[in-house]
Amino acid sequence: MYLKSIELYGFKSFAHKMKFEFHNGITGIVGPNGSGKSNVADAVRWVLGEQSAKQLRGASMQDVIFAGTEARKPLSYAYVALTMDNSDHVLPVDYEEVTIARRVYRSGESEYLLNGTPCRLKDVAELFYDTGVGKEGYSIIGQGQIEKILSGKPEDRRELFDEAVGIVKYKKRKAASVKKLESERENLVRVNDILSEQERRIGPLEKQSEDAKNTLSSKKT
Repeated sequence: MYLKSIELYGFKSFAHKMKFEFHNGITGIVGPNGSGKSNVADAVRWVLGEQSAKQLRGASMQDVIFAGTEARKPLSYAYVALTMDNSDHVLPVDYEEVTIARRVYRSGESEYLLNGTPCRLKDVAELFYDTGVGKEGYSIIGQGQIEKILSGKPEDRRELFDEAVGIVKYKKRKAASVKKLESERENLVRVNDILSEQERRIGPLEKQSEDAKNTLSSKKT
């Protein structure tokens, strides 16, 4: 699996549609300060599900949409598409080419697309589990993150190592199963409470039924 292309439109400084194509070997994006190099890395994190505007160097998610200049009006939405070569089927789907896209509007509405089909953020995250690719994956390390990793809490570094050794999806599945079990325990407690309440009502209801039968018998006689 490798990155084939990144397509951007309306994301931060990319007012015009732009497509970066990558081939075998090493590709470097160079340019002077302020030319938008970091915006490319931000676009990759964003399309892979980054939810923190701070991580994208903004105050709100609408800040990723091109804000306009003196010569060009602001745009109404931002769009990024990431295309991966999946001929080795590292990603657990039947497609040999996988395109993940994300779009957000100034109204706050957003959507994710998998090969053009709407999907959930959860679907995107699960697709890249244990591949090293993802908003928290070790394949994407932004400015200042090396120092953050080295000086961070042990549990934060543990997440990076878990991703590297390929056990994240199993830990996520375990956490989801534990959450479901806890939810079922809570449901069972509520069911037992309801049964206890109904059992307490059986005695008075039986008495009322017996009284009703006696009254009916008296009337017949």
